[in-house]
Amino acid sequence: MNSIKNLTLLLLLTVMAVFVSNCEQPEENEATVDIEAQIDSLISQMTLEEKVNMIHASSAFTSGGVERLGIPELVMSDGPHGVRHEHGRDWEKDKNVADSSTYLPVGTALAATWNPELGYKFGKVLGSEANFRGKDIILGPGLNIIRSPLNGRNFEYLTEDPYLNAQMVVGYVKGVQDQGIAACAKHYIANTLEYQRDMVNVEMSDRALREIYLPGYKAAVQEGGVLSIMSAYNKLRGDYCSHSAFLLDEILKGEYGFEGLVMSDWNAVKTTMGAVNVGLDIEMGTDLEMMRRKVEVDFSKFHLGDTVVTLVQNGTVDESVIDKKVRRILRVMFKIHKFGERPAGAHNTEEHQAIARNIAEEAIVLMKNEALLPLQAEGLNKIAVVGANATWKHAGAGGSSQVKAFYEVTPMAGLQNLLGEDVSIDFAQGYVIEKDAGADDHLIQEAVKAVSEAETAIFIGGWIHGYSDEWDDNAFDAESVDKPSMKLPFGQDQLIQEILSANPNTIIVLIGGGPIDMTAWEADAKAIVQAWYPGMEGGNALADILFGKVNPSGKLPMTFPKKLEDSPTQALARYPDENLLIDHTEGIYVGYRYYDTYEVEPAFAFGHGLSYTDFEYKDFNIDRKGESVTVKLQVTNTGEVNGAEVVQVYVHDEASALERPEKELKAFEKVFIEAGGTKAVSITLEKDAFSYYDDTQNKWVL
Repeated sequence: MNSIKNLTLLLLLTVMAVFVSNCEQPEENEATVDIEAQIDSLISQMTLEEKVNMIHASSAFTSGGVERLGIPELVMSDGPHGVRHEHGRDWEKDKNVADSSTYLPVGTALAATWNPELGYKFGKVLGSEANFRGKDIILGPGLNIIRSPLNGRNFEYLTEDPYLNAQMVVGYVKGVQDQGIAACAKHYIANTLEYQRDMVNVEMSDRALREIYLPGYKAAVQEGGVLSIMSAYNKLRGDYCSHSAFLLDEILKGEYGFEGLVMSDWNAVKTTMGAVNVGLDIEMGTDLEMMRRKVEVDFSKFHLGDTVVTLVQNGTVDESVIDKKVRRILRVMFKIHKFGERPAGAHNTEEHQAIARNIAEEAIVLMKNEALLPLQAEGLNKIAVVGANATWKHAGAGGSSQVKAFYEVTPMAGLQNLLGEDVSIDFAQGYVIEKDAGADDHLIQEAVKAVSEAETAIFIGGWIHGYSDEWDDNAFDAESVDKPSMKLPFGQDQLIQEILSANPNTIIVLIGGGPIDMTAWEADAKAIVQAWYPGMEGGNALADILFGKVNPSGKLPMTFPKKLEDSPTQALARYPDENLLIDHTEGIYVGYRYYDTYEVEPAFAFGHGLSYTDFEYKDFNIDRKGESVTVKLQVTNTGEVNGAEVVQVYVHDEASALERPEKELKAFEKVFIEAGGTKAVSITLEKDAFSYYDDTQNKWVL
C-alpha cells in the first residue's frame, strides 16, 4: 500500500476588520453564592496566623490547613502523565506497591494524537488515580510552548503551536477535574529551557506573549475551568513570574477571570514583598538538604510565612490581601469536594490500561515509509532487534514527572507478546546507556551480524530520561537539564549507519520527546517511526503499529529541523547569553511559523504523519457568513485498510498592517474512515481565527 503525504488545507483570506476580545462572564448561580457565603464564614473565624498558615507549604507536597475549623491541608502530586512515585510528606519513596500508577504516554505523545477526546480520557485516568491516592491537585498539564529542540522537558509539554496547545488542554483539564481533583496548568509562563531556569530573564514582545505563549492558559481557564496554575521559575521582563502583577493580576485574574489559586513552583518565590502583594496564593517549596539530613523543616520560615504575620501586624501589608489568597484556596477546596464526598478513585484498572494503549497507538507517527511497513507476521521465522532502548524502562526517571508504574511493556516485550514463540527474536544491544558512553565497536559488530542474518530488522533507539531514578542522574529528556545537541547519544548515529549498510531494510524506531538530528542516516533509511515515550502499554502499541494491527494516525506536534542550527532559537542565537537573558527576538516566528515563512526546509514538518492507506480530499468549499467562515469537504479513504486522517486548516492573511506568518493552524478534525468510505467534514472558523495582536495598539485586530 502506498504511504500518503501529509494533507493540509490552507485557507487564504484577507480580513480588514477590527476585533476586540470581549468575554462574557457567567451569572452567579445559587451554588456559587452558597460556597462564597461559607468561605466568608470560615475566614471570619480565622486568626491571622491561621490564614498565613494556609498560604505556604506545610510539607513537601501539602499546603497548610486549619485543624480547629476542620480545614484540611491541600495535598499535591506531580504527574503530568501519571501520579508520581513519591507518596510521603517529605519526598520519601513509598514502599507500597499496591498503589502503583498507570504510566500514560507523555505530553508530546498526547499532542501527536491530534485527538482532543483522548485529552479528556488522559485527564480522567490522571484524576481518578490521584483521587485513589488521596491527592487534591495533580501538577499538570504542562503548557510551555516547545520553542527550542534542546529543552530537557519538551516531552512533558504538548506542542510548538498555540492552537493545538489550547485544543488539547481543555479536555485534559476537564477529565482531571471531573474526578474531583484540581488540575494545575504549568509553568506560567515562558519556561522554555531548563538551563538556569530559576535565574534567566525572558524578554519578548506583547505580540509573541499574546499570540504564542498565552493561548493555552487562556483556554485552560476560560474553556477548561482549570482550578490551579503554577507560576514558573524564570523572570519575565525582569520580574520573577511568582512576583509578577502583570502576569498574575492583570492578565490571569483580570483579563481571563481566573478564580482558582496560583501556586509557585517549588522554591520559586525569592522575596516576601515580591510575592505577598501580587496574585500568588500559595508558596510551595522544600529544603531538600535539610530533609536529606533528616532535619525537620520549619515551613513557617518561608517567604509567605511568619514574616507576613509581622508585616500585617505593623501595617505594611493589609490583611485583606491575605484574605483574598485564603478565599481562593478555600474556593478550590469546595470545588473539589474537599469538605464533602468526592467520587471514588481507582488505579490500574483495565480501562485505564486500555486508554494508555489507545493513546500510544494514536500517538505513534510514521515519519517515512518506502514500502517497508507494515510488516507481515505470517511466515516470519526470525527478526533482529537492535538497540538498548528496546529493553530500557523510562517511567521511573526524568525528574518530577517520574511515575510509579505498575508495569511497563518495553518495545521488546511488545514484539514478544505479538509474535509469540513462533518467531525468534535475535536481540543485539548495539550501544551502552552510561554517562559519556560513545560508540562500542564490539556491540556494533554484534548488531551488524544480527541484522545481516535476519529476515526483518528493527532498530529501537533514541533518548532517555536519565541513568537511574536519582535526580543527579537526569539526562537528555529530563527536568533541570537541557540536551547538549540534537544528535543521538551513545554513538547511535554510527551504529545506525552501519546496520543500514548491512541491511538497508532496517526499520528505525525512535524513542524520545522531540526532534533528533537524522542527517547522518535519514537518506538511507526506508522507514522511520517516532514512538515518543509511549507509556506502560507502549511496547504493545508499537508492535501493533509495526505489524499493521493498528494503522498509524499520529501527526507531529512540532517541527523536526534537519539540524540544530536551523532552529530559530539557535539560528538567531537566542540561547541564554552571559547575562542569563533569553531574548525572544524571533517573536511570533516559533516552530513552523519560522520554517515556512523564512523557507527553511525541515526534515519533517509540523503536522506530518503517514498512514498505511491513502486519503483523497474533494468537493472543497468555503462559505463565509457574517464574521464566520465554514470550510466543507469530503474525505475518502481510497486504500484497502481502515484509517484516520487529520484535516488541518491553516489561515494566511494576504493584507495586514503587521507582518504575519506564512500560515497559522486555526482548526483541525480527526476523522476515522473505513476502507473505501467517505466522510463529510465541516469546520467553522469564527472571527478570532483571523485576528492577530497589534502591539502598536495593544489590542487584537482583524
